[in-house]
Amino acid sequence: MSSTGQYPSTIKAIQYTAVGGPEVIKLNDIEFPSAAPNEMLIRVEWAGVNFIDTYYRSGVYPVKSHPAVAGEEMAGILLELPSDPAVLEDPEFKARNFQVGQTVACITGPAFAEYIAKPWHKVLPVPAGIDTRTAAAVPLQALTVLTFIEEAYKAEPGDYVLLHAAAGGFGLNMCQILKARGVHVIGSVSTDEKAALAKANGAEFVIVYTKEDLIKRVGEITQGQGVHGIYDGVGKATWEGNFEMIRRKGTIVTFGNASGVVPAFSPMKLKDKNLKVARPVVNNYLITPAENLHYNTLLWDTVKSGVLKANIYKEFPFTPEGVATAQTEQTSGKTTGKLILKVAN
Repeated sequence: MSSTGQYPSTIKAIQYTAVGGPEVIKLNDIEFPSAAPNEMLIRVEWAGVNFIDTYYRSGVYPVKSHPAVAGEEMAGILLELPSDPAVLEDPEFKARNFQVGQTVACITGPAFAEYIAKPWHKVLPVPAGIDTRTAAAVPLQALTVLTFIEEAYKAEPGDYVLLHAAAGGFGLNMCQILKARGVHVIGSVSTDEKAALAKANGAEFVIVYTKEDLIKRVGEITQGQGVHGIYDGVGKATWEGNFEMIRRKGTIVTFGNASGVVPAFSPMKLKDKNLKVARPVVNNYLITPAENLHYNTLLWDTVKSGVLKANIYKEFPFTPEGVATAQTEQTSGKTTGKLILKVAN
């Protein structure tokens, strides 16, 4: 494509040059992406910062090779449709009504680059009226929430649910969506400021675990029964306590490693209460074109209806220092809401 002169031959991208800390984050020149026949070309304007980015950087999740372009979430402008005639005639492709010039988003990496090429079924069409800044701040965490509450543990109206890290980007999304579904949300947070934010976004009960006994308070709120479900993105630090707060026949959904990876355990641990444990990854719910279309439609319907509002905490520049600062602040536990990168000038 770049050979036509329409696009530059090289672009800027944030890369991890090795496994390590923030020092391995660099801004490098890479070749302009060459789209395969089933792929679409996108100019990136904004990108979302997520905990999973640090997992790839630190080696918790492996990458194929280094240097590796960072990031898992972006939004921008669709520049070119697939060149494969069979794709253009595919009913699933037609159902999305992609148009050159429209806003699109994607939650599969790499993402921190000025231009990217992605398989068409991984690209999320964004409805008119939603700008690229908002489109970069919402999808990954909101789709994680929607897939988890539909398929990992489907919280029903009247259920009591414990949500760890309730004032983070994921947590605030889940508070909003679960409240709209009639679920009693118990949010666990570290500060009074975060407690107020979780409460404002739909948590019915909020426990500041640095001041209160979390296990005791959950017992009081649920009259000694425990919660029906737990959504835990913290990991190692909260793992054992979950088994005290979950009720009989309850479900623990563990999905993050903010405090470290959950240790290996025997299935015998589940027998005393007949428990279920799920360890889902959002992209494994979004494999087929039909799954992607279903959840993308649900996502933007949730936004347009006003149930879900973006909570953007801070913007960072598209520089190694900007990405390093964003990741450091996020892993410190001091942020609330969503962190985003401004990629396009």
